[in-house]
Amino acid sequence: MRKYEVMYIIRPDVEQENVQAIVDKFNGIISNGGEVTKTDVIGKRRLAYEINKIRDGYYVLVHFNATTEVVNELDRIMKITDEVIRTLIVRDVA
Repeated sequence: MRKYEVMYIIRPDVEQENVQAIVDKFNGIISNGGEVTKTDVIGKRRLAYEINKIRDGYYVLVHFNATTEVVNELDRIMKITDEVIRTLIVRDVA
């Protein structure tokens, strides 16, 4: 298993309870074959640039250890989730 980190942005019109449910859903996907080492819900922030007329979003940063199959499945699920605006999964080299 390798170390990864993922940052994703959730739409600002999602309620706080649903934000936590989305975070738990993605952490569950990671835990199914990997392990979550740290989860930071950074909170609602202004985006650097407007995406589909959306200016704000809830930022979430997750550090985890997983195999490439888990990472591919996580990426696939994040892309089809309507509440997620942007995602970025990178391999942690540190």
